[in-house]
Amino acid sequence: MIAFALAAAALAALAIVLVLRPLLMRGAGRSVSRREANIAIYRDELRELDADLAAGTLARADYDRARLELEGRMLEDVDVADTAPTAGRGRHAALALGIALPLAALLVYLATGTPAALDPRNSAPDMAQVESMVARLAAKLRENPDDVEGWKLLGRSYSAMGRFPEAVNAFAKAAERAPRDAQLLADFADALAMARGQRLDGEPENLIARALEIDPNNLKALALAGTVAYQRQDYARAGELWGRMLPLVPEGSEDARAIAENVAEAKKLAAIGGAKPNKDQKGAQVAKAHPGVRGTVALAPQLRQQVKPDDLVFVFARAVDGPPMPLAVLRARAADLPLTFSLNDAMAMASGMTVSAFPRVIVTARVAKSGSAKPAPGDLQGESKPVANDASGVDVRIDSVVR
Repeated sequence: MIAFALAAAALAALAIVLVLRPLLMRGAGRSVSRREANIAIYRDELRELDADLAAGTLARADYDRARLELEGRMLEDVDVADTAPTAGRGRHAALALGIALPLAALLVYLATGTPAALDPRNSAPDMAQVESMVARLAAKLRENPDDVEGWKLLGRSYSAMGRFPEAVNAFAKAAERAPRDAQLLADFADALAMARGQRLDGEPENLIARALEIDPNNLKALALAGTVAYQRQDYARAGELWGRMLPLVPEGSEDARAIAENVAEAKKLAAIGGAKPNKDQKGAQVAKAHPGVRGTVALAPQLRQQVKPDDLVFVFARAVDGPPMPLAVLRARAADLPLTFSLNDAMAMASGMTVSAFPRVIVTARVAKSGSAKPAPGDLQGESKPVANDASGVDVRIDSVVR
């Protein structure tokens, strides 16, 4: 508190000097629009936020919260009518004002101040403030329905609050007035998908396609288009779309690393899906040389209500004593359960990393609720006991939830 008081006093002294200087000088200064100044400040701060997000120094959740707070302040500031500064009334009035202002501020703070407000954790707006800001914006748009930027801001605000049907309505009104705005169409598609249970097929997909026609390098549209392809198990297309994002983000940033991981996973799944051991002659020869591990995967009855027919199922073998990467992988759908599997050398993901190269293996089966080959909370999983690499009749029961 002492350090803060000293800093505040120094700042107050500096402010008094800056305020009194034009008042003590003769002549009237040039009027400046308060609205224009506030908007300029808002744009500068927004550019800084965008730069921090792109550089990976600011998490997406922190960015969304900071942007919403910034937009709320902007809404309140630009609502104030433009006023021109009042001409000075003499040196005595200026000196009296310079003394009275800090004194009045000190008295007000002593009477009503809240030291706890100095804690940065208390600086973020609470939900009531956010909802009040959004309600004011919605009321303004009812009076001025042609404000495209206002509708876009309202849609983003509703999305941040998880009110996706209302976000869809706001984005739709904005899109009617700005049909060639690629970022708007991508935001619209995202909100519409969330309102429909995170499903991008249908109208959201059409909006994404339109956004990419307008701007082939729109990051959000590329990300969503890749997700559409991924959900359809077109992993090669997903990897190609996500790969186009890499030159658009700072090299070495957190975004670049996350995108590269998604591209690698899509390519890996594309390779798995392309393996046709029963139709490929070379694969058939390998399988004949070593039968691999064989058995059945079943789903525990208590977990059936948590599974949808189109959920992906991955069955893979790992070495008991060896590297953690899978030696062979089989992809199926939950509708195929119970599933008879055969994991052999024709399904190897890397040279030398085959089932026959390790004497004992463990077979794991996972229902990937997230759609990703990587385990994620909410996935359903089960595994066998260690078995020989040519064992048959191996039973794998999916009976646990990944935490």
